[in-house]
Amino acid sequence: MNDILADLAAQHAELWSLLAPLDKAGWSRPTPCEGWDVRDVVLHLHQTDELALASLRGDLARDIEEFMRAGGEESVDDAAAASVVLARGAGGAAIGEQWRASAADVRAEFASVDPSARLQWVIGTLSARTLAATRLSECWIHTGDVATALGIELAPTNRLRHVARLAWRTLPYAFARADRELTGPVGFDLVGPTGGAWSFGLDADPVTVVSGSGVELCDVAGRRRDPAATALVATGPDATAVLELVRTYA
Repeated sequence: MNDILADLAAQHAELWSLLAPLDKAGWSRPTPCEGWDVRDVVLHLHQTDELALASLRGDLARDIEEFMRAGGEESVDDAAAASVVLARGAGGAAIGEQWRASAADVRAEFASVDPSARLQWVIGTLSARTLAATRLSECWIHTGDVATALGIELAPTNRLRHVARLAWRTLPYAFARADRELTGPVGFDLVGPTGGAWSFGLDADPVTVVSGSGVELCDVAGRRRDPAATALVATGPDATAVLELVRTYA
């Protein structure tokens, strides 16, 4: 768990480095998240970190009921959008400080939990380590959204390995959400941003293999890039479906 928590802290620090200098106009810049400005994106991160804290403390049931009710109990995406609308009002700087505090609390809670402990999440249960990877992934995705809004290009880092592994591990969940079934095991044969090999599932005789840039795979899984706009290569019976359905969030 120490490795992922160190990378989660680094990801939080990267986002804060973008937010700390912002004035009112900066907080109001539109992001790639349709209808959301920078303030809304950070508010969403704060709200989902609060859900993670409730999960880690064993009292998520009430919070998730309220969260889903906000979106008419239609979908997680609807609930997230509605929750942001309902909580709008505070200035960007105040929201930034709220998120910074909840992010620090999340790291502290993760540091005291058994990495293999099963935790309730928005849909189903997962291990504490997987939840930590999910929080890292979401923060990385939205850090990119904020950077895009501000016209800043960020260099990818090796902490994305956690995101790529999460995308691979949660493929069965992604297929289940789409009422699809995997034909067999899937392997990822990826290259990280500094040239290191990121291999997942290749020792299990996968019938489908995705190879190429680990950063591009993370962009696809984060729904920030179309697979057709990448150099990723997928072979096997589930090749097209894997690139279509892979994701890193609930």
